[in-house]
Amino acid sequence: MSEDRGSVRIQPADEGQRLDVFLASLTGLSRNRVQGLISDGRVFINGKPARKNHLLGVDEEVSWELPPREPEEVTPEDIDLNVVYEDESIVVLDKPAGMVMYPGPGHSGKTLLNALLSRYPDIAGVGGAGRPGMFHRLDRDTSGLVAVARTEGAYLAMVEKIKNREVEREYLALVTGEITGESGRIDAPMGRSVSNRKRMSVRQYGGRRAVTDFKVTERFSLEYTLVKVSLETGRTHQIRVHFSHIGHPVAGDPEYSRGKGRRELGLSRQFLHACRLRFSHPVTGEPLVFNSELPDDLNQVLYYLRSTSTA
Repeated sequence: MSEDRGSVRIQPADEGQRLDVFLASLTGLSRNRVQGLISDGRVFINGKPARKNHLLGVDEEVSWELPPREPEEVTPEDIDLNVVYEDESIVVLDKPAGMVMYPGPGHSGKTLLNALLSRYPDIAGVGGAGRPGMFHRLDRDTSGLVAVARTEGAYLAMVEKIKNREVEREYLALVTGEITGESGRIDAPMGRSVSNRKRMSVRQYGGRRAVTDFKVTERFSLEYTLVKVSLETGRTHQIRVHFSHIGHPVAGDPEYSRGKGRRELGLSRQFLHACRLRFSHPVTGEPLVFNSELPDDLNQVLYYLRSTSTA
């Protein structure tokens, strides 16, 4: 049986063991699961993030914590969805800001998954437990395009496409400050923040590779820059963390920009929208391309910035 969190001091008999092997045996978790926890910064040696290949030493303290458990059952709820495309294998939706993808701590209902199960009950047994059919995600306050698989075959195919970088995801983001140059790449590994476990951060030590590409599309006199962003990898909060890391956090982001732009621009959430999704159909191979216009709240911000820039 595994525990949500715990710690143990290494005895002489365990000296020299690989950390992942030791912890898998101790907790009952699979070795792959333990390695994922280490990569996410949830395993520590003497209070510091651990490495997968760490060899244990006598009297070292190994501690760990598991992410919140997903609910075992999700109740279908009749909630309106903006369906962009659907067939027997896959559904593409335009998610509004404010909607959580699936139930979790503090969000037991009214999520995208609750709505999906009501409209597409066949996804209940597809893919991972607690997140059926979902092979990628958007943050609660990020709007835009997200796809969900309706069959196990489609789910496995899309997971493989994500892994092989065959799913093109583009976002529009308004970032603070004036970005130098017309394009760029942010290649900085990410992991769970050591100081705040609810946040992610750039971590050169123990982080997972994360790559974000961007192009400037518009500049404003109030020192904001509109950028089109594409992801080579898909880490949690990747765009928000990466732009904060280079000193240009996403406007209105309550976690990674200290809310800059919320009062000045009237933003109630981060200015981040998933505007384009492109991939080949997981069954037929047909090329699929979907586009989503900026919602009204973000368009109003751009209108204000443009009027101020030309005044």
